[in-house]
Amino acid sequence: MQKDAIYAEPLAQVQDFCFDATVAEVFPDMIQRSVPGYQTIVQTIGKLTARYQQPNSNYYDLGCSLGAASLAMRRQLVDEQSKIIAVDNSPAMVERCKMHLQAFRSAVPLDVRLADIREVSIENAAVVVSNFTLQFLPKQDRDALVSKIYRGLKPGGIFILSEKIVVDEPHTHELLIDLHHDFKRANGYSELEISQKRTALENVMRPDTIVEHRQRFADAGFELSTLWFQCFNFCSMVAIKQPEPVHAAI
Repeated sequence: MQKDAIYAEPLAQVQDFCFDATVAEVFPDMIQRSVPGYQTIVQTIGKLTARYQQPNSNYYDLGCSLGAASLAMRRQLVDEQSKIIAVDNSPAMVERCKMHLQAFRSAVPLDVRLADIREVSIENAAVVVSNFTLQFLPKQDRDALVSKIYRGLKPGGIFILSEKIVVDEPHTHELLIDLHHDFKRANGYSELEISQKRTALENVMRPDTIVEHRQRFADAGFELSTLWFQCFNFCSMVAIKQPEPVHAAI
């Protein structure tokens, strides 16, 4: 695993963060050292997939990066009539994702696509995952995407959303930020790296509150949603599309 040292040296001008070849090369180290609970989230995506899988269904990983969520789902699926569709708009990520996923053999088909998740059709889905991706979309595009996901899910299907969050109350918001920065320091990032990375993300990542996420779920049609994981200002939620009622035969 190559160490993330992208922001280790002073930069004359900090460019907006993007998922280019440089980031793709160090992404496993970057995300492990930057996102608290990442392994727990990925492992639980697999467990939720096992619980909510349906035969002859599609499973979507929207913003798949190197395919960690896709692999977690694939480990749990046995239905060869089902398919995993992994989507990312970064050519560097897609290229490396294909190589990573070849390491795990499975009879379940997996299609890695270079595309904008806003333009991908969601159809016949049992599980849809967006792992730290929605936060990079313009806010005006998020409602439409979540509504499309709801429409594309089968009854009984689920949407797993992991995101960095903000808190409305300033004191607690700063507390969570400070705890996250302590986490990064403990994982070997310097003050310079933390500062420059924060600057790089300011214009491209705009997190929502948990209340905004839950309202978006409800507006899209999801009857049930819950926060199942939170560590500092990172969380994961699941929204459930109600199964169709079973009518007793007369």
